[in-house]
Amino acid sequence: MSDSLVIAGREFKSRLMVGTGKHATNAVMKECLERSGAEIVTVAVRRVNLDKPQEKSLLDYIDTKKYTILPNTAGAYTVEEAVRLARLGRAAGLSDLVKLEVIGDPDTLLPDPVATVEATRILVEEGFIVLPYTTQDPIVARRLVEAGAATVMPLGSPIGSGQGCLDFTAIKMIIDRVSVPVIVDAGLGVPSDASAAMETGADAVLINTAIAQAGNPPLMAEAMKLAVEAGRMAYKSGRIPRRAYASPSSPTEGLPK
Repeated sequence: MSDSLVIAGREFKSRLMVGTGKHATNAVMKECLERSGAEIVTVAVRRVNLDKPQEKSLLDYIDTKKYTILPNTAGAYTVEEAVRLARLGRAAGLSDLVKLEVIGDPDTLLPDPVATVEATRILVEEGFIVLPYTTQDPIVARRLVEAGAATVMPLGSPIGSGQGCLDFTAIKMIIDRVSVPVIVDAGLGVPSDASAAMETGADAVLINTAIAQAGNPPLMAEAMKLAVEAGRMAYKSGRIPRRAYASPSSPTEGLPK
C-alpha cells in the first residue's frame, strides 16, 4: 500500500524535508541532501542571487530534477515583505510552492500568527501553494487551513534551538483538527526528536540546523532519514497502551497450577 506524503495533490515518498542554510560549504550541503533521502528542499529566497544569474548560487548545488525546491520567506517581518519574497521566488522560476514565514519577534523568532494568516490568504488568492510556519496553537492552525493553506507547519521549539518538541499535546491537537498534512518544523535537535514527532502522528518534519551544524552533518542527515522512517512505521503500527502496573510478557492463563 502506498504511504506517500501528499501535498496539494503532489506525492512524495520521503517524509523528511531539509533546509539548506548554515552548512559549512555547499559541497557538504549537497552530500547532506543525498544522505537524507529528502525530496523537498527549502531555500531562502533572500539567499538566491536573483539579480546576478551569471554568478554561481546555492541552486547550482541542488539537482532540481531530483529535488522539489520549496522557496521560503525567511527574514520577513511583515505581510508585505513575505508576499514580496514569495512573488520574487515564483518570478525567478523557483516554484509556486512557498514556505511562508512571517516572524513576529527578532529574539525568539516566533511566527506572527495574525500576519501569517493574512499573508496566507493573499498568496492563496494569487495561486501559490502555501506551507505556513506557525505556532503550536490549534486555533491558528485551523484559521490557516480556512485561509487555504496546503499544510500547517507548527514549530517544535524555537528555530535552531535544538530543544526538540516541547509540547506534543499541542501538536496532537493540531493533527486532530485539520485536514491537511501537519509538518513539525523548527527546533528538532536529534533523531529521537524527529521519530517522536512522527510517532505522534505528524505527516512529516523539516530539519535544518540539527543536520547542518552537527559534528558530522552527512551522517546526521542519514540518521534523521532513518528516524523519520522508523517513527512513521511505529505510528502506523499502533503503540501499546500505557499502563499503571506491570503486565507479564508471558501470559499465565491456561498454565497448570
